[in-house]
Amino acid sequence: MRTTSGTRGEKVPTAPSANPAVDTAAVTALLERGRTMSTPVLRAAVDRLAPPMDTVAAYHFGWIDAHGRPADGDGGKAVRPALALLSAEAAGAAPEVGIPGAVAVELVHNFSLLHDDLMDGDEQRRHRDTVWKVHGPAQAILVGDALFALANEILLELGTVEAGRATRRLTTATRKLIDGQAQDISYEHRERVTVDECLEMEGNKTGALLACAVSIGAVLGGADDRTADTLETYGYHLGLAFQAVDDLLGIWGDPEATGKQTWSDLRQRKKSLPVVAALAAGGPASERLGELLAADAKSNDFDSFSEEEFAARAALIEEAGGRDWTSQEARRQHAVAVEALERVDMPEHVRAQLVALADFVVVRKR
Repeated sequence: MRTTSGTRGEKVPTAPSANPAVDTAAVTALLERGRTMSTPVLRAAVDRLAPPMDTVAAYHFGWIDAHGRPADGDGGKAVRPALALLSAEAAGAAPEVGIPGAVAVELVHNFSLLHDDLMDGDEQRRHRDTVWKVHGPAQAILVGDALFALANEILLELGTVEAGRATRRLTTATRKLIDGQAQDISYEHRERVTVDECLEMEGNKTGALLACAVSIGAVLGGADDRTADTLETYGYHLGLAFQAVDDLLGIWGDPEATGKQTWSDLRQRKKSLPVVAALAAGGPASERLGELLAADAKSNDFDSFSEEEFAARAALIEEAGGRDWTSQEARRQHAVAVEALERVDMPEHVRAQLVALADFVVVRKR
């Protein structure tokens, strides 16, 4: 890893200077394949839940609206299912072998979304009211717990040695994901968080589950641990690139594309990468930002801040270099992820598809 010295003794990684070109049609086809192949099994798993949890989960996944009527909602990007199917192919197995892994990872991912929305107070996801807003906090908690249980059930009922190995990887990734969420919440109450602490948190919160997604299909297909571990390296750094882009969208994203409020992460006092990098940069904008954020933490009327006040904080983050640094970090993590693929013996068309998905992550707008 190449680095340059940041302020306060921190090491700030460097990055390639340009985003990769993306074959949008090819990536869309990969995502759609993952969604199409995994959704019937995902729906069958959700149908096992007792009422009203089955209905609440169906609403969360966009299959019904708030009144229980069939809907064609936005079910998310489906990056993880796509990775799980490609993972199986990387091991020389058919993509269908990865379906239980794709479903299990998607269940864990949505367990985390249900709980995160409640903890963060997010009222919108995918352009709709969140589950806790529609069905109440208790249902959000219960359905999230149920999805996590279903994830392990889906894998273990396969009854194979490979399923046991896959379940161990999933439970480890889930524990790291929860660690990351705990770190994220704790950082909201601290005046200063280092770049390294932020990267560790985001590696847990996002990198761990993407790492699992891109290894779990290979494990189910009989891959050895060395192959699975190397695929996890790709997924982990892909997750860091993914989260860096999310952090940019959490401040400067278009609400029409993201489905979240303007300045979403600033409203939640998140110590995301742009904020942390800006605070570490030094200089007048950095110092002024630090003063404002310290005052915000003690403010009793933070929730009533105007759009202009959040816009001013975003402008200071950008002036201090936090936006540019985070964009560069996303590209650097992308490069590390793609390099890891060279250490895995796999069909070349599968390698190309994994590279295409990595390219998509760093240029997406939602």
